[in-house]
Amino acid sequence: MIVLGIETSCDETGVALVRTQGDAVPVLLAQALHSQIDLHRAYGGVVPELASRDHIRRLLPLARTALADAGLGLDAIDVVAYTRGPGLAGALLVGAGFACALGAALARPVLGIHHLEGHLLSPFLSRDPPAFAFVALLVSGGHTQLMRVDDVGRYELLGETIDDAAGEAFDKAAKMMGLAYPGGPLLARLAEGGRRDAFKLPRPLLHSANLDFSFAGLKTAVMIQLRKCGDDPGEQVKADLAASTQQAIVDVLVHKSIVALEATGLDRLVVAGGVGANARLREQLNLRCAERGARVHYPEFELCTDNGAMIALAAAMRLQRGIAELRTDYGFDVRPRWPLASASGALPGVTAP
Repeated sequence: MIVLGIETSCDETGVALVRTQGDAVPVLLAQALHSQIDLHRAYGGVVPELASRDHIRRLLPLARTALADAGLGLDAIDVVAYTRGPGLAGALLVGAGFACALGAALARPVLGIHHLEGHLLSPFLSRDPPAFAFVALLVSGGHTQLMRVDDVGRYELLGETIDDAAGEAFDKAAKMMGLAYPGGPLLARLAEGGRRDAFKLPRPLLHSANLDFSFAGLKTAVMIQLRKCGDDPGEQVKADLAASTQQAIVDVLVHKSIVALEATGLDRLVVAGGVGANARLREQLNLRCAERGARVHYPEFELCTDNGAMIALAAAMRLQRGIAELRTDYGFDVRPRWPLASASGALPGVTAP
């Protein structure tokens, strides 16, 4: 079975094709991806209306590219999957509308997929795929969550951020330091030349009795330190503050992940989402997991950000397990806010005609 996946939840337009192979992990045949970073950089962040318009421009050419790279025609597609939520409403509607129109034109069923489930399962496309069950650390621009994952569609929320996500903390701290959009990767690069202990910054909820996160206070602490440094703190001071900020975020993410492994009794950790590409986070997680005899898995770097491959994969894995209710009436809606913990079994609200 060939599944076409479409991702338009925010500022990346992704199209990909995967093939199921019995009960084995589906195989990625081809993917095409366009990032809107250059489009939004002038505004210092994502402009929803511009994002939606750009998805409209990019989807058809990207679909043609993915099909050509896979050596397939439209008639080879068996199922069209798309991101139903969460994300920007307008951007989600572009992908959903495209997917349902294509499905109707080809007389193929369509399937709405949870964006975070795509991230959660993306490491199965890596060279070192995980095995169920595992603890998942989902860290992206808008989400920071710890989940227990027993199988596809069997998710238990262990903890989540109560305010800013880790990715937001990276980006907002970077913006305060005068770095361009998107700031997170630039802050990580700046941190390479700084001292991680130069500034004393808080680790919110580090020793709380739960597995929740909070990064808003850290953002405020960075702002206070910058004010103390004056109007022109200098590049070395910025590097030190960047390194200290990154270390504070990493310390919290690593500690909570290890506590989650201990609490669940599991010995496998999966890290997914854009922040999962951070080198310091990977270094510290690898070290701490090795100390307790646990395995840690990451998606390939190109699969850390939003992409169509993860949506096609999630759809294919649901189809393999018989928990995907396909639609052939081609009516659709989107869910800009959609808790991942509710995505158990057949996704709520996705009904067969």
